[in-house]
Amino acid sequence: QVQLVESGGGLVQAGGSLRLSCAASESIFNINTMSWFRQAPGKQRELVAEITSGGSTNYASPVKGRFTISRDFAKNTVYLQMNSLKPEDTAVYYCRSEDPKGRSWGQGTQVTVSS
Repeated sequence: QVQLVESGGGLVQAGGSLRLSCAASESIFNINTMSWFRQAPGKQRELVAEITSGGSTNYASPVKGRFTISRDFAKNTVYLQMNSLKPEDTAVYYCRSEDPKGRSWGQGTQVTVSS
């Protein structure tokens, strides 16, 4: 299965921006869906954004208009651009791939937004 490695997390003030990266160990061209999830302390993991092989995107309501998911096939990397960050965006962010072979998860990257 594909291996995923997230990076780009960190500490940022409210209103700031971060760009997360998810590097895959193999081509993402044929992967059905690449997604970003997040999990805050004491809460369930939730979908943040996803992009299909055809390029369709979907966003969770709390991040619509602030976050953008994109991909670079040449780099086998999926990105999550996060703007206008809020303290409630604080969480561990995970990348996930889904294709007929199954699902793979990255190890996560911490995003902390201070007020």
